[in-house]
Amino acid sequence: MKRSIATALWLGLSASLVAASPLVAGEAGDMVFAERGPWSLEPEGLSWSVHVDGPDAAGFLHVENGSVTLNEVIDPSDNQPALQLTQETDNRTREIGPFPISGGDPVLTFFLEQTTRDIAKLTGGSPYYIRNRMKDALFRGGELSQDGNIASFQPFEDDPNAAQMKGFETLTLTFTLDEEPEAPIRELQARTEGDAPGYINRMVLQ
Repeated sequence: MKRSIATALWLGLSASLVAASPLVAGEAGDMVFAERGPWSLEPEGLSWSVHVDGPDAAGFLHVENGSVTLNEVIDPSDNQPALQLTQETDNRTREIGPFPISGGDPVLTFFLEQTTRDIAKLTGGSPYYIRNRMKDALFRGGELSQDGNIASFQPFEDDPNAAQMKGFETLTLTFTLDEEPEAPIRELQARTEGDAPGYINRMVLQ
């Protein structure tokens, strides 16, 4: 399956589990990074609820009832259509973008980068190392459920630096996909096992 421009977005970071037996390496990642669109965003855009929790740490943002909304806008730099995210947390609102309109998935990019930053803040680790481990898992590993609708990844399983991961060695990324590959991802979740660190980042399509 052809991977979308979202792959390039994640690689370049241009944005400011019913597990079955493993299939061919990379197939789960192909499903997650499939080309999506054209987006049906009228009149109010597509919205995902957001819940983020974990231990208290400097710079880590708990989000009880947040949202991320995807809309089409006009990019003022060239007056062409583009995609934009609006993030609402418990106490602030910000706009993220613009993103290219053709084929990409800004919500996926946002989720992956937010998870990377959270892990870095909660462990004190290098975001570059964390990001590279996640990319390796997403593009080369992963598992698909029997019906192909749930893709899961464990980017820090058997990590050589597990002793410094402060519980994130148990992290699982789970993506609940629509039956139509081009449709938006229905749920994106990053969760650790057990009480420590008790991290979760969950986005659900409304």
